[in-house]
Amino acid sequence: MKEKLLLIKKHLKQGTLKKMWGQTVWIYQYGRRYWKAMILYTLLGLMGTGVSLVSSLISKDLVDIITGHQTGQLLSTFAAMIGFSVANILVSQASSYASTFISLKVDTEIKNEIFAKMLVTDWESLTDYHTGDLVTRWSSDASNISSGILNWIPNLIIYTFRFISALAIVLYYDPTFALFALLGMPFSALLSRPLLRRMTKNNERSAAMNARLYGFNQEAFSNIQTIKAFDLIHFYTARLKSLQDDYIHMQLDFQKMSMLTAVLMSIISFIVSYSCYGWGIYRVWSNAISYGTMTMFLSLSGTLTSAVNSLVSLVPSAISLTISAGRLMDIVEMPREDYSQDSVVQRFEKQYRSTGIGLNMQDLSYSYHNGTAVFEGASLEAYPHEIVALVGPSGEGKTTMLRLILSLLTPQAGSFHVCAGAQHEHQIALSPSTRKLFSYVPQGNTMFSGTIADNMRNVKPDATDEEIIEAMKQSCAWDFVEKLPNGIYSEIKERGGGFSEGQAQRLSIARALLRKSPILLLDEATSALDVATERKVLRNIMQDTYPRTCIVTTHRPTVLNICTRVYAIRDKKCDVLSEEEISEMMKDF
Repeated sequence: MKEKLLLIKKHLKQGTLKKMWGQTVWIYQYGRRYWKAMILYTLLGLMGTGVSLVSSLISKDLVDIITGHQTGQLLSTFAAMIGFSVANILVSQASSYASTFISLKVDTEIKNEIFAKMLVTDWESLTDYHTGDLVTRWSSDASNISSGILNWIPNLIIYTFRFISALAIVLYYDPTFALFALLGMPFSALLSRPLLRRMTKNNERSAAMNARLYGFNQEAFSNIQTIKAFDLIHFYTARLKSLQDDYIHMQLDFQKMSMLTAVLMSIISFIVSYSCYGWGIYRVWSNAISYGTMTMFLSLSGTLTSAVNSLVSLVPSAISLTISAGRLMDIVEMPREDYSQDSVVQRFEKQYRSTGIGLNMQDLSYSYHNGTAVFEGASLEAYPHEIVALVGPSGEGKTTMLRLILSLLTPQAGSFHVCAGAQHEHQIALSPSTRKLFSYVPQGNTMFSGTIADNMRNVKPDATDEEIIEAMKQSCAWDFVEKLPNGIYSEIKERGGGFSEGQAQRLSIARALLRKSPILLLDEATSALDVATERKVLRNIMQDTYPRTCIVTTHRPTVLNICTRVYAIRDKKCDVLSEEEISEMMKDF
């Protein structure tokens, strides 16, 4: 007893119990929404238990009638036994179907909600996690929560009712038999303690290992071309084998403990069962009970044992649930993005879209979470019908500036607004809500699998074929798309497969132009194009009558002379370059 108190005290000091309680409350917030489903599942389980117990009583009467210990109608009793057996099957199947239906519904609803919460989680915080880990938490842990919500409390009620009702029947017919039936309970509880401790650790290790394996596979399959190009096939195969070996050792280590516990539990079960047999035979031999009663006792002793084991199994299930809840809480309780200005931004866009919307950022300061300063007092302006360029060495902050503009990152200081044209009287502070004013073409291949038209309509579902083709002409993508057998309905493979980098970039630009957002951000989006095509694309954007504000980042200065303004990122600031400086850069390129 003293050891238990010391253990509880230790957990309280470490905050373990408090943490588990917080995770339980978090699960309850989801569980209370599905109380009707839980009640239905519980009622079906209780009905199944009731039918099973009545079947045991009818079986007792049937045996007593056959052995002459009781008079009665054999055929009617036999018919009743068959009827309740069939009813037991039907209730069991109905319960299984209802459980599957409700479980799938709850699972999809919870996953959908957690998925939505992940998408509005602070982007910088989310990047601390590997995408494989995020997917594992969303899929496996969310499924564990949904299954637990439906099953845990109903099963606790069902197993408790099964145990109490079976015990009541045994006590009614022969209290001494109950002692033998419950003989294994103390041993079961004693053996379950080390298993529960190991299971807690194993669940945590297993979840982490699954995330590592998933993340490794995801990265490997996404980068097969690089793996082949560097001849890393044997290296990655060996690395996977090493991860798999670690996983196997972890599972076998836990399995050894489970096997030892299972053997000991089986031995105890045999002792209990044969003790029940022996005592039942003795009681029949001494005429204290009938053959039918002994048969019923043996059946109910199995019911009691399974009910106890089922109740004990709910403890590791609860531990697994809290671990899954904790892993999901790590993600969904991160800082959320603020979309409270959605309606304000919509009105602002509607009012000023025809004249254009610009961008004004003054004295901007930003440092990453690790303390690395990127900007200190940086300023940038861009207005309708302008192409503004950001230049500078790689790693100096060009992409970071675009992420700040998109509110994926939040500046620590400064003024940052979208404004009506070049007039600053009407402006709105940048926030996640203002993203609807932007079209963004990031570095790399951002096309999705599906047809070209599918990719285009991702940003504008009601776009006509003519609108898509017009956007492609502006981005110089129509030059090659019109030659494809199926035109805009040609298939794109995963990660833009089937098209060159330059073609994929032009398709990405076309998609951004199709959206007709007031502000267009191009992050090295023309890096895979030849200089002539790059200049043509930017000129098309410049000459478009739509009042678009365009900001481009580039390493190549060959197009800078067609830009309205050029900012060089240096010394954590954005300096406007003079024509002489631009000319010098172009000469040195």
